[in-house]
Amino acid sequence: MIILKSQREIEKMRMAGRVVAETHAFLKEIIKPGITTKELDEAAEKFIKEKGAIPAFKGYNGFPGSICASVNEEVVHGIPGLKKLKNGDIISIDIGSIVDGYYGDGAKTYPVGEISDEDKKLIEVTRQSFYEGIKFAKVGYRLTDISHAIQKYVESNGFSVVKDFVGHGIGQNMHEEPQIPNFGPPGKGPRLQAGMVLAIEPMVNVGTYRVNVLSDNWTVVTVDNKNSAHYEHTIAITNDEPLILTSL
Repeated sequence: MIILKSQREIEKMRMAGRVVAETHAFLKEIIKPGITTKELDEAAEKFIKEKGAIPAFKGYNGFPGSICASVNEEVVHGIPGLKKLKNGDIISIDIGSIVDGYYGDGAKTYPVGEISDEDKKLIEVTRQSFYEGIKFAKVGYRLTDISHAIQKYVESNGFSVVKDFVGHGIGQNMHEEPQIPNFGPPGKGPRLQAGMVLAIEPMVNVGTYRVNVLSDNWTVVTVDNKNSAHYEHTIAITNDEPLILTSL
């Protein structure tokens, strides 16, 4: 069942989303060659708590970090650790926060130092595919109109969309209905209504869309070891334009 949110609930989710956005802005300034993903995780956790929020990922189904930190061929759910970032890497950081019982969730991919032209394009296409998708995040469209727009844009730029992992509804739970694939034909799924709050999150690979989960049971990697990027915002469907709740 898709849970529609009231204006009051959306405002609470905007508060949680703002903490996510502020944490991204904070981490962007400290990502550099030589820093470990564990150091990023510890800094993010401290920052989120100082904002009066709860790191939503910490302990979620046993996840050990406050952020997901996925480097290069890692797609999503990378566990922060002692790996040092090096010049030329890209890192996808996914952040969740809880404020007053409501969740915010957002992800971005960052360059580490000077990166390849291909990775620059990958990051930009992933970001823009989200904005192609939310052109259809309006009352009256169907859910897969978003999915189709994302896939069409990504593939027109020579990349592929991950199919094993999808976006999701969000509210008082991290994952609510509906699931939001980043692929598929248009005109399918539930018709969008004001009050739906969705975490739309394109995961885009340079090569094949196929992925594996590592033996840590969390980290998702591309099967061809080519790089991947991730971009996510929590948005609310309204009777007007969609609201992005995880932006500053």
